[in-house]
Amino acid sequence: MSARWPLHWKVLLGFAIGIGGGAAAHLIGADNVWIAGLIDYVAAPAGQLFLRLLFMLVLPLMFSALILGVTEIGDIASLGRIGWRTLLYTVTVTCIAIGIGLFVVHLLQPGRGMDPEMLQQAIASSGQAKAITEARPSLSVVEMLLGIVPRNVVHAAAEGELLAVMFFALMIGVAIVLKPTPATLRFKEMIQGLNEIVMTLIGLVIRLTPYAVAALMFALTARFGWELLAKLGHYAFAVILAIALHMFVVLPAWVRLMGGMSPLRFFRESQEAILTAFSTASSTGTLPTTLKVAEQNLKLPPKVARFVLTIGASANHHGTALFEGLTTLFLVQCFGVELGLGQQVMVLGLCVLGSIGTAGVPAGSLPVIAMILTYLHVPPEGIALILGVDRFLDMCRTALNVTGDLATAVVVARREDASALALPANEAA
Repeated sequence: MSARWPLHWKVLLGFAIGIGGGAAAHLIGADNVWIAGLIDYVAAPAGQLFLRLLFMLVLPLMFSALILGVTEIGDIASLGRIGWRTLLYTVTVTCIAIGIGLFVVHLLQPGRGMDPEMLQQAIASSGQAKAITEARPSLSVVEMLLGIVPRNVVHAAAEGELLAVMFFALMIGVAIVLKPTPATLRFKEMIQGLNEIVMTLIGLVIRLTPYAVAALMFALTARFGWELLAKLGHYAFAVILAIALHMFVVLPAWVRLMGGMSPLRFFRESQEAILTAFSTASSTGTLPTTLKVAEQNLKLPPKVARFVLTIGASANHHGTALFEGLTTLFLVQCFGVELGLGQQVMVLGLCVLGSIGTAGVPAGSLPVIAMILTYLHVPPEGIALILGVDRFLDMCRTALNVTGDLATAVVVARREDASALALPANEAA
């Protein structure tokens, strides 16, 4: 691919090549010995290698970026202001996303008239669904709050408990702000060095994105083709419609009205991160690209971008929350269960909590959906119905997650600038 092309055009080209090649391979047959070998020993490993390289850098990036983001804010009052704004905007817009999902699923009724025999076969035959339901997390508010504070931060890092690691990094940043001694400032310089090293490595890895996208899309399309989308086309259409409404109606209005930025500019400058999120289906894996886009393209203050986006990668999942609410009601419709208004409000609340606790990795929302179904006394094994199309829908909702993170960063940066401009006037008064 030409070195003169912008990266996002290379990513689009890789995406098109992967889809086209995968479709051709699917016509030949994924069970063909040559096609199977190409998928299993070339395309899939190449895509997974890229994801592993990204995931390798996520933890040190999140740890260093959050500490630096806190210390660069400079005072506890500003930190509290940015933190509360981020939380308020996240909860508000996430509730809007879930509301859109519930509205669409009620409007289109994709789960009505599902064949009971197909339901039973799916439940009986899917060992993968059983494994997911057995691994589902608890959505207890108390347990989630306690889980944020790690007993052992090294163990939390090893287990991928990113919220716990982020809390530890947040505390370190606060301590550096409260105690700016020569020793703590030297430690901050070490963290700055770690951040610069990680960002350099990320720049090298990001160059591989077009090739990884081509490999990932080839493997996905060659294996599944479009048969599974055809079988669950109504459901998939409902999810995509709800995501599109939130992504292209709600977020542009929010960015324009609250962030003071042109939606066209926002999407143009954010497309590299959005495409990376779509192709990797991982908001945490996309974090390096998201940070680069926020600081270099959108020109957001690094202190705001690092804080909001690092928190958002694990706790600001508009697309995940929307998908969880819509999919829950879809499966409820499949099993012929009627939910009252109070139960649907409970689903909304559980989806907000679940999206905060959902791992920012492919298929991270499936255990949460299983838990919500259990609360509603619907067989959680019913998620077997959506496994065939979940990968593609996961890519769509992850793109919305990252777009929502960037939109939140734009709005918080605008509000913070307004507060900073108002401060001298208040002091003068």
